[in-house]
Amino acid sequence: MKKIYWFLTLFICAYSFAQEKTDTITANRFSFHAQATVVNQNKSGFTAPYSGTNSLLIEHESQTSITSTLYLGAGLWKGASVFVNGEISGGAGLSQVLGMADATNGETFRVGSTTPKVYLARAYFTQLFKLSEATVFQEDGSNQVQGRIPAKYFAFTVGKISLADYFDDNSYAKDPRTQFLNWGLMANGAWDYAANTRGYTSGVVLEYVTPKNEFRYNISLLPLMANGNDMNWNVSKQQAQNVEYTRHFKWMKRPGAIRVLGYLNSASMGNYRESIALNPTSPDIISDRQYGRKKYGFGLNAEQKLNSYLGAFARASWNDGANETWAFTEIDRSFSIGLSATGEQWKRSNDRVGLAYLTSGLSNQHKEYLEAGGYGFMLGDGKLNYAWEQVTELYYSAELTKKQLYVTGGYQMIVNPGYNADRKGPVHVFSIRVHLEI
Repeated sequence: MKKIYWFLTLFICAYSFAQEKTDTITANRFSFHAQATVVNQNKSGFTAPYSGTNSLLIEHESQTSITSTLYLGAGLWKGASVFVNGEISGGAGLSQVLGMADATNGETFRVGSTTPKVYLARAYFTQLFKLSEATVFQEDGSNQVQGRIPAKYFAFTVGKISLADYFDDNSYAKDPRTQFLNWGLMANGAWDYAANTRGYTSGVVLEYVTPKNEFRYNISLLPLMANGNDMNWNVSKQQAQNVEYTRHFKWMKRPGAIRVLGYLNSASMGNYRESIALNPTSPDIISDRQYGRKKYGFGLNAEQKLNSYLGAFARASWNDGANETWAFTEIDRSFSIGLSATGEQWKRSNDRVGLAYLTSGLSNQHKEYLEAGGYGFMLGDGKLNYAWEQVTELYYSAELTKKQLYVTGGYQMIVNPGYNADRKGPVHVFSIRVHLEI
């Protein structure tokens, strides 16, 4: 409770400081921001012939999550800046975030306790090196210091980060605090991106950015254990590498972008088929873990603005699926498509409405493991009648106060949760989200 008290005190102080707009702190030197998000989700009951240890509960459920983040940033010298984020999170996801690959609330994590915890989310240093004299204006924002930056630059970042801040970006489907809530819509599902249970890792990011082209490379830590919170600092044995190319373009004079992502994880993973060979009737992936195992995959990500208020997006991803999922979620293939619009047509330009469809699947090895009664860290019904998991999500976000307070109503329909046609549902999930930005 003492940690929570101090965190909330800092949050309130940052809010008061921002409201005062003190002249002693220049706009291009320091950055102070905060956010708080509360999500309540209610799931309908459904019928199923059997359930396992990691199944989505068949009973009606109601769960609430809360996160709050304090974003502190400072410019140091030309091109250099440092950022520190404290965060508090608590509550739970539906069925303790088990029984679905495409979990319904991107604000919840696979942690055992629902008690709010305070932790260090990000702490990193960035240095930009200009590659041209032309500059663009960067607005003040979360983990962003206001000022002019080179239009073309090379950047080096090191520290505790979230890989999702740098890779697989999308203007319409990225942030579960303001956009779609489902995990499979905030990132490419088959991208098993390096993170602890709360979504953060430590590593290095290299960036080459021009107005039309962006290249990024990263090497970072993976958890000691699958879905673990402690990271393995022995990079020679265990690490994640990511590379991405982004191309910005205009179609019909409207901006768009396409991104191509590749990744390679090396960790002490278990192999699905070898674990079945060791125990055909009750395989255990943990018993087969050994260093040197790898997982690799690819992702495509496209977005296009269609007119002044409407945009479209699509993602597709794949991984080899031979070894176990280590950090994100149990998806080996995924595809999503959707639309997002502002409320410009009804004179509420800061409102947002989104509609998306998402489907996810497994590799043959992963499917056979679950069919044999195996369990991952998210899935396991005891047996499996395989079918692709499918999600449709609709939301409307309404601005209550100017660029500060938003309330969102959302609906998700899930078919074949956990890839199991025997438990197909549909399952209906209704969400209320309250989001505050400072």
